[in-house]
Amino acid sequence: MDQIVELIKKDPIRIEALYHVSQLGLPQCYIAAGFVRNLVWDSLHDFNVPTPLNDVDVIYFDPTEYNANAYLDYEARLKICMPKLHWQVRNQATMHERNGDEPYQSSLDAMSYWPEKETAVAVRQIGPNQYECIA
Repeated sequence: MDQIVELIKKDPIRIEALYHVSQLGLPQCYIAAGFVRNLVWDSLHDFNVPTPLNDVDVIYFDPTEYNANAYLDYEARLKICMPKLHWQVRNQATMHERNGDEPYQSSLDAMSYWPEKETAVAVRQIGPNQYECIA
């Protein structure tokens, strides 16, 4: 995980995205999936040009959130900060309903159900120039 964090620290766009997501103040909030996977694969294959991000998957876990459309506000706030990115924000506390699973217990637990294991990696900013990576 330390190697992934070091790759993240070298990428200004990812650093900026992580900062803006951290400002939302959401519980267990990470950027996951292609945001991390693409960076790792680009590094492993010595790509000089980064693979474009189709979207930026922000996950969080808030079982007390009762507004089913809260994600729209979060996406709009992020879009203002970084309009070139396609933001997708989802509360993992409710995603089990859509996926037909038992209720998830955390963001990490929710990721364990993702069908593509190489995308079940997430990172968040936990302080200035400090990041946490989970998988």
